[in-house]
Amino acid sequence: MTNLGAIVTPEGIRFAIWSSSARRLWVSIFDDSGARELDRLELKPEADDVHALFVSGLHEGTRYGFRADGDYAPERGLWFDPDKLLTDPYAIEIDRPYQYHWRLAAKRNEGADTAPLMPKAIALPPLEPVVSRPPLFQPSGLIYELNVRSFTKLHPDVPETQRGTIAALAHPAIVEHLKRLGVSAVELMPVTASIDERHLPPLGLSNAWGYNPVTFMALDPRLAPGGLTELRDTVAALRKAGIGTILDLVFNHTGESDRLGPTLSLRGLDAQAYYRHLPDGRLANDTGTGNTVACHRPVVRAMVLDTLRHFVRHAGVDGFRFDLAPVLGRVDGAFDADAPLLQAIADDPVLADRVMVAEPWDIGPNGYQLGNFQPPYLEWNDRYRDDVRRFWRGDAGAIGALATRLAGSSDVFGRTGRPVTRTVNFIAAHDGMTLADIVAYERKHNEANGEQNRDGHDDNLSWNNGVEGETGDAAIAEARFGDQRALLATLFASRGTIMLTAGDEFGRTQKGNNNAYAQDNAVTWLDWAGRDEALELYTGALSQLRRAFPALAETHFLTGRPAGGLEIPDVAWLTETGAPLGEGDWNDPARHRLVMLLGDTEDRLAVMLNGDRRQCVFSLPPRDGFEWRPAIEAQAVDLARPLPGRSVAFMIERRAAKARAGKGS
Repeated sequence: MTNLGAIVTPEGIRFAIWSSSARRLWVSIFDDSGARELDRLELKPEADDVHALFVSGLHEGTRYGFRADGDYAPERGLWFDPDKLLTDPYAIEIDRPYQYHWRLAAKRNEGADTAPLMPKAIALPPLEPVVSRPPLFQPSGLIYELNVRSFTKLHPDVPETQRGTIAALAHPAIVEHLKRLGVSAVELMPVTASIDERHLPPLGLSNAWGYNPVTFMALDPRLAPGGLTELRDTVAALRKAGIGTILDLVFNHTGESDRLGPTLSLRGLDAQAYYRHLPDGRLANDTGTGNTVACHRPVVRAMVLDTLRHFVRHAGVDGFRFDLAPVLGRVDGAFDADAPLLQAIADDPVLADRVMVAEPWDIGPNGYQLGNFQPPYLEWNDRYRDDVRRFWRGDAGAIGALATRLAGSSDVFGRTGRPVTRTVNFIAAHDGMTLADIVAYERKHNEANGEQNRDGHDDNLSWNNGVEGETGDAAIAEARFGDQRALLATLFASRGTIMLTAGDEFGRTQKGNNNAYAQDNAVTWLDWAGRDEALELYTGALSQLRRAFPALAETHFLTGRPAGGLEIPDVAWLTETGAPLGEGDWNDPARHRLVMLLGDTEDRLAVMLNGDRRQCVFSLPPRDGFEWRPAIEAQAVDLARPLPGRSVAFMIERRAAKARAGKGS
């Protein structure tokens, strides 16, 4: 339905909006400041529930909003109120951020006109598409998840006026950091315009993450003061450096919240159509936010597709990550991997080659759908996160699960018989503890969120190495540093796509807060001045090794059988003595050591994991004419010395002459 919104022509502007149940609809025209309403013009019904009006004499830059009238019966999903100014769902630019005010949620006839409180959409001429290019990012690459504001807010090299914006990501210092880490694509946490949840302003807090959108296409002016051009230029600058861009988009709910929430756009235009409702008329809440977008309806499906095409055509992004993605596949409330919207995205000629990443769970009925999306969707793998944490926490009987995760999680993604994994492996993400906090806090510490520490996950599979939180004990600090190295090494040694959250490469902390969505402050702003440079260098070395050794950066499951035309198994699982793991070893609850030996006719790579607290001398099977050497030159371990407890080492076996020449290490 690309004929919706404000279409600018040399003669004027055509305004068009969709509603199946409004009795009357208007467009309100505002002055250039957006403060004074100049005119209110009624739209005329057209075919297919579109209401439209051409207004001659208007021009590019016109500020506008919509109003709708009809029945007001929230118990039946009807919120029509002409005193509520409504943002155009197809707006691609707004003139100011959203700010929560109680009047936005006032009942009809109990509140004043909300126009002074609302952003105004800005009518723009048709945008020129960018040159179409294939995505840079390919599965098995490194995704770097970042929050635009917190990532650049304190960066000393970025000009102060640019910090916290999308444009800052194109700064040479930022680009160089991403290149040193070997980032394949940045994944930008939501950059579209969002609003604070109503309980935050009284607490003096604001939403720092952006997972509370109002409309889907308009960028947040705080993050993109330069509008779409700013995003397009940044995507182009990153692409020139070999880095793709993935947008994290929220189509599962909007900031209009529950029955007591504000009326901002979709609710005031046609809540019955745009949101799912239960048989008794209440809003469905498969998202935990108070509402659920009705992605199974044609009008919503068209809006989502138009949004995705818009960001590909006009910003050149590589792809998208979908928050609470099962909502996109719910038909009559039940998840269907072949749902019309999911299928339409995969089949669309503009979108078919883009990267699609699903967060495969919501809180609705049967909401946990890990492994159930269809190719080409990649999926966040929380089973990977949890099993890796359990192993390094020291849980009993964790060795088999760890090997399965290292090998690509065939138990999750191999059910259909396809030999390729769709996993996105991660140990920490924006939601939950940071990597550094996983090894420093046994419990969440969310008191600053104002909910008496009730919010956030209680079971973090974390540990503190003897003291909860900050400590001056050098031995504990060293143990935590080693644990972070081990967790990072495990991630970079794993089959499939891997994801690192910004700052985890240098030890960022949120002081144990595992739900820092409301902390737009030093809790989430990355401390570039205080970063752990040794950990950062180690992360870069891991990334370099992964890129240099193809067997690490593959998407085919490791099976223990010959693969890729080789005559030797693609992997062998060994004990620390170099012997194959037997059934007794796999089932030994006390076993915390493992070797993953990746086969090749030439070079072989051994990943030695010592999850025990005791050091141990590892042995690797020799071959005539070959030598084992450390695969990471800065790694102070070889087969002649014990591998310290709770650590990972990489050894590469090469022909003796080649190894002595030091080539390719």
